[in-house]
Order: sequence, then structure tokens, then C-alpha cells
Amino acid sequence: MAKSRISNTQKITETAIMIALATLLSYVTIFNAPMGGSITAFSQVPIVIIGYRYGIKWGAGTGVIHGILQMLLQGLGNFAYVKGIVAYIILIFADYVIAFACLGIGGALFRKAVKNQTLALALGAVFASLFRFICHFISGVTIWGEYADGWQSVWAYSFGYNGFYMLFEGIITVVGVVVLSLVLDFNSPTLIRKKKAKAE
Repeated sequence: MAKSRISNTQKITETAIMIALATLLSYVTIFNAPMGGSITAFSQVPIVIIGYRYGIKWGAGTGVIHGILQMLLQGLGNFAYVKGIVAYIILIFADYVIAFACLGIGGALFRKAVKNQTLALALGAVFASLFRFICHFISGVTIWGEYADGWQSVWAYSFGYNGFYMLFEGIITVVGVVVLSLVLDFNSPTLIRKKKAKAE
């Protein structure tokens, strides 16, 4: 992508729109887990795309802002279920700030290494979802373990609980970025995909 052709105003505007879209889509839930976490209608897609378009740093920053908004709008109730400053810090960073930063980071991972946009975005979506799952898994082991059933280890509980909804969230994200990549060119400032010249 020719970064010089994209103004800061355009980047900021696009980013604001994508954060707003991701926030809106996060309310369109297919499944809500009882102690937090959900399967949504493509809410990860906008952040992954911003990461792909503008790189790791910009994508991570976008994810952090989105994560903070998620915490403020939907996650404040979770603080009632954990105790102590350490637990609060883990909750803030593992379940929100770092977890959602991973979406932008994952989106940017294969931007330069893989020339095919569709493949790069699909791989990025997979790794973004995996990174986010790891964050929630760590949170589950460290501060949510008391909710594990007596016969379950904390590790198995966190893996199963977070793995269930993140697996489907990841699949939905991959489908979303693949479909969009087939009709839009995320390497173009205008997003318009150029038509291939017909062979004479």
C-alpha cells in the first residue's frame, strides 16, 4: 500500500468508523457465555482489517481503544466477580486491553509476508483469534478459576470455556474477512478493486 497517498485524516476517520462498527456488531450476539465472552456477528472483522491496512502499531492501538470501549460499555459488571487489585489489573489487560489489541496485531501479521490479500487476511484472522483466546485463557486460569467445576482442573475449565466461543468467533471472523477481501482491495486507499484487463 502506498502509505503516502493516505492522509492522517483518512486513517483516523476510517479507524473511528471501524471501531464504531465493531462496537455495534458486538451487540449482535449469536451466543452469550454465562461469565462473559460471546459469539458475535463479525465484530472482530473491522479491527482485523484496520490492522491489515495500517500495520501492527496502528492496528494494536485501534484494538486497545476498542477493548477499552468494550470494557466500559459491556464489561464493568465483571469487576463484581473478582477481588483485589491484581485481579482487576488482569481483568483489564487480559480480557480487554491486550485481548483486543491482538486483533489489530493479528490482522497486520501477514500483510507483507503473503501477497495474496485473501490468504493474508484469513491467516491474520486466525492468529488474531488465537492470540485473543490465549489472553482470555490466561485470565480464566488466574482469576476465574474458582468457577471451575469440582471435577475439572482450572486449566481445562479455562480452555473449554474460552475455547468454545472463541473457536466460533474465529471462524466467523475468517469468513467475514475472506468475503470482504474478494470484493474490496484493502491495499488501495479507495478500497476499489481494479478490474483485470481482458486478454485479447
